[in-house]
Amino acid sequence: MIGLKNKSFLKLLDLSVDQISGLLALAVELKQKKKAGIPHRLCEGKNVVLLFEKDSTRTRCAFEVAAADLGMSATYLGPSGSQMGKKESIADTARVLGRMYDGIEYRGFGQSIVEQLSDYAGVPVWNGLTNEFHPTQILADFLTIQEHFGGLQGKKLVYMGDARYNMGNSLMVGCAKMGMHFVACAPEKYFPDAALIDQCREVAAQTGATLEFITDPKEAVKGAHVIYTDVWVSMGEPDSVWQERIRDLTPYRVTSELMAAAGQQCRFMHCLPAFHDLNTTIGKQIYDKFGIDCMEVTDEVFESEQSIVFDEAENRMHTIKAVMAATLA
Repeated sequence: MIGLKNKSFLKLLDLSVDQISGLLALAVELKQKKKAGIPHRLCEGKNVVLLFEKDSTRTRCAFEVAAADLGMSATYLGPSGSQMGKKESIADTARVLGRMYDGIEYRGFGQSIVEQLSDYAGVPVWNGLTNEFHPTQILADFLTIQEHFGGLQGKKLVYMGDARYNMGNSLMVGCAKMGMHFVACAPEKYFPDAALIDQCREVAAQTGATLEFITDPKEAVKGAHVIYTDVWVSMGEPDSVWQERIRDLTPYRVTSELMAAAGQQCRFMHCLPAFHDLNTTIGKQIYDKFGIDCMEVTDEVFESEQSIVFDEAENRMHTIKAVMAATLA
């Protein structure tokens, strides 16, 4: 139906509009069955391996529960759980795991790693996050937007903050594919890579999407359906960058005033975890060093009725399940 059987899921640029729409439709169907208690063991007896070089709460739990619901067994290999890249090459690891498992999830560093795994594994490989792209998160985001707004075409999503890495990149790609209005709002040096912007403009010319890059927050959010943000320092970056990011990006923090400037229709989204209070070890450390009690979003916005972050978090499971079912069943 979607044309993804036995194929890898590495980045949204690889998929057609119909394939993305098909995955979202399948996620809706599987979510309805889950809520109704209807079994959907579409991949009965298969086995998958979850290869994590970066820890995660939502991605790991979503893959493990989704695999179980589909009738599969999942093996988790954490950051110290395999020899990949240490005693064994990526290609050799892929060929070993591909002989034992029906599918491989990878969460870690460069996009080239997940691409190489796919080249050598002989089974579908799924990108659970790389430095450059986070496609399973975008499917969850889009399912959430559909549920709250009834569709994607023409909806305005404003990404606030550092748009140079996986979330800014992937949201821009996804919005271009699905005919949405994407705005990156940040200082210019935090805009996405120019070559990727050019690729997305080519896609947008076919889908009717709009891509904008704006430095003024209140101008950027006018009429927005969604204001989206993420942590200011990506996983794996040194602590030394905190001071620079806090200085540069504090004007782009999502506040109640910014939500009001967007309008009552606007919803707040975040891929989590979020630094919105002092109830985390890192949050307390940042407070001790810099004297701030939140970073990319205030607690008032995070806990408001306009915040749909936990709908979004749940939908990781339903959309990941759709990806695995579409590529394996």
